[in-house]
Amino acid sequence: MPSRHAARAVLTAGIGGLLALAMVATPGLSAWADDALDAKQLVERSVLTVESFAADPNYQGTWRDLMKDAKGILVSPQVVKAGFILGGSGGNLVFLVRDEKTRGWTGPAFYTVGGMSFGLLAGAEAAELVIVVRTERGVTRLLSSSAKLGGDLSAAAGPVGAGVGVAGFTADLIILSRAKGLYGGLSLEGSVLAVRDSLNEAYYGKSATPSDILIRGTMKNPDATRLIEVVQKLAGP
Repeated sequence: MPSRHAARAVLTAGIGGLLALAMVATPGLSAWADDALDAKQLVERSVLTVESFAADPNYQGTWRDLMKDAKGILVSPQVVKAGFILGGSGGNLVFLVRDEKTRGWTGPAFYTVGGMSFGLLAGAEAAELVIVVRTERGVTRLLSSSAKLGGDLSAAAGPVGAGVGVAGFTADLIILSRAKGLYGGLSLEGSVLAVRDSLNEAYYGKSATPSDILIRGTMKNPDATRLIEVVQKLAGP
């Protein structure tokens, strides 16, 4: 008859084996949890970015002019110079779209921006980014898996300064950027905006396309309420 210590050792080994088996059997759970946390934090930080741009006197007049007729908005709390595709630059973004009938906002869907020609402000390693989508074409093109700026979509750097208007801007996307007290100067020419399927799935609990989230409105997450409210307030009726 085995001793008590031997029996305990066998039991401990058995439990350890079961835990190891569970980890092998569910390798995606940890990655899914990481994506869910990343998505949640990105939404929370995007609220702060939108509020910060709106309160900045360099953007207040520009913001009102851009947002009153905006079709959508992309927000990134941080884009960086390195560590993205092939050593280029990039970051994660949230994308919200305005319903033309109700004038309300839906989203967010999750995207990335990156590309070898991506240029930040002179001397800056990272920047906050807001992209205002001005055309229906812009929204439609962004609903696909990826879109190249300067190719699939036209993009222009937004004007800076209180009271500066946006008359004459015809680009699909208007880009506002800020880093370390610097304004403007962010080049996205040749960069690619691509859907982050893993973040969308983790945030909504199941597979979700940008059209499901932004157009059909079949995907909801209560954690997005604050972000939608902030964008709605700033965009106006």
